[in-house]
Amino acid sequence: MPGLKEVRSRIQSVMSTQQITKAMKMVAAAKLRRAQEAIMQMRPYAQKLDGILNNITRGVEEGATESDYTKVRPVQKVLFVLITSDRGLCGAFNSNVSKGALGYIQENYPDLAGKGQVEFMALGKKGGENMGRKGYSVNLNFVQIFSALTFNNSKKVSEYLMASYANGTYDKVYLVYNEFKNVATQIVRVNQFLPLADTQTDHSPTGSETDDDYIFEPDKATIYRELIPKSLNVKLYKSILESNASEHGARMTAMDKATDNAGELLKELRLTYNRSRQAAITKEILEIVGGAEALSDG
Repeated sequence: MPGLKEVRSRIQSVMSTQQITKAMKMVAAAKLRRAQEAIMQMRPYAQKLDGILNNITRGVEEGATESDYTKVRPVQKVLFVLITSDRGLCGAFNSNVSKGALGYIQENYPDLAGKGQVEFMALGKKGGENMGRKGYSVNLNFVQIFSALTFNNSKKVSEYLMASYANGTYDKVYLVYNEFKNVATQIVRVNQFLPLADTQTDHSPTGSETDDDYIFEPDKATIYRELIPKSLNVKLYKSILESNASEHGARMTAMDKATDNAGELLKELRLTYNRSRQAAITKEILEIVGGAEALSDG
C-alpha cells in the first residue's frame, strides 16, 4: 500500500489537473458560442449561393458554363486539404480527419497513393504533423490560418487551390474536415472542392427559385463564370468555420470528461489515503499496546 506522503502528492496533482480541465472547458464553451454563431450565419448564405448557381446552370446552353474550375480531367494527381486544429486536447477530433482522408484514399485512389501522386495540404498544425509522420508530402504554406481566421485569409487559400487546379498541378482537390452537428457530435466529411460539381442534388431550388424570378444582366453564362470563384471561396470558408466550431465542441466535451475522470480518481485516491492512514494508526496502536504489555510483563 502506498505511503501517506505519496498519496497526498497524487491527490494534489490530480486536483491541479482538474482545475486546469475545468478552466479549459469554460474557455472552449465561450469560444464555441462565437464559432457556432458564425457557422449558423454562413450556412444559409452558402446554400442560397449554391441554389442560384444551379438555377442559372439549368438555363444555360451546354458548354456555355465551362470554366477552368469545372473541366474534368483524367485523374493523375490528387490533393487533400486537411482542416484540423493547431492544438490537441480535443479527443479524436484531429485523428478522425486523418483517418477519414486515408480511408477515402485507400478506397478510391490506392494506385495513385502507391505512386506518390497523392499530396496533402494542412490547414491547422495537427493535420500536417499526422501526415508528415506517415511519410506523406504535406504543403504547410497555410498551416497557421487559425491564428487569424478571416474570410480574406481563407480566400488566399481558395485562390491558391483554384490556381493549382487551373494550371494542372492537381486534377482533383478534396476538403476533409469535421462538420459541426452539436457539441458532442462532429461528422467527418470528404467533399470534392475541384472540379466544381453540380450541387443541385444537395440544394434543389424551390418553386420560387425559377428563371422567371431573375432578370439577368449581363447574360447567364457570364454571371455563372463570375459566381464560380465566389462560390469556391465561400465553400472553403464554410468548411473552415465548420471545423472551427467542431474543434471547440470536441475540446469542451473532452475536457468535461477529463474533469469527471479526475473526480473519480480523486475519490479512489482519498479512499486509499484514508485506508493507509487507518492502517498507520492501527499499527501505532498495536505497537503501543505491545510495548505496554512488555513493560507490564517486566
